[in-house]
Amino acid sequence: MIEVRACDISDVLLIKPKRFIDQRGWFEESYSQTALLPWLSDLVFVQDNHVMTGPAGTIRGLHFQAPPHAQDKLIRCTRGAIYDVAVDIRLHSPTFGRWIGAELSAANGLQIFVPKGFAHGYLTLEDDTEVAYKVSSSYNPKAEGGVRYNDPWLNIAWPRIKDGDYLVHIRDQDWPLYPDFVTPFVPT
Repeated sequence: MIEVRACDISDVLLIKPKRFIDQRGWFEESYSQTALLPWLSDLVFVQDNHVMTGPAGTIRGLHFQAPPHAQDKLIRCTRGAIYDVAVDIRLHSPTFGRWIGAELSAANGLQIFVPKGFAHGYLTLEDDTEVAYKVSSSYNPKAEGGVRYNDPWLNIAWPRIKDGDYLVHIRDQDWPLYPDFVTPFVPT
């Protein structure tokens, strides 16, 4: 059993697997191709990634893989909590430049499906947070791209953490701002 909710931006889905709870703890089917078939009929995941981030207040992203190596992602938090963000970078999309954010945590069990054509990133809300995600295409370093996490045009409402300073890798601080960003996701 699975609950799937469409988001305000087309093709992004919030997914809540059912947890079966008893005196031992809980069990959930974290991914079921059959259960998600009505929403993700042609999707095949080829790789699973697992990330551990030490300090709360760390931002990873906003990343994407350009075509033909573009990736669909199914993200979940297995320990701690994150604020997950997807930015629509599909040039002719009616929601181009809009973003959506959701809190994913080990406690709430929520997952987010981020399709090709979106930049993706997250902020850790707790120390020692772990994130697991599936991708539909293998990573290709030559196809890597990104958008600056603090772009004023996007105006992402990242939650404030601790002292208010985020820990951001130098690479993620150097992605272009939206006025200089050229998306590779254009109609063919």
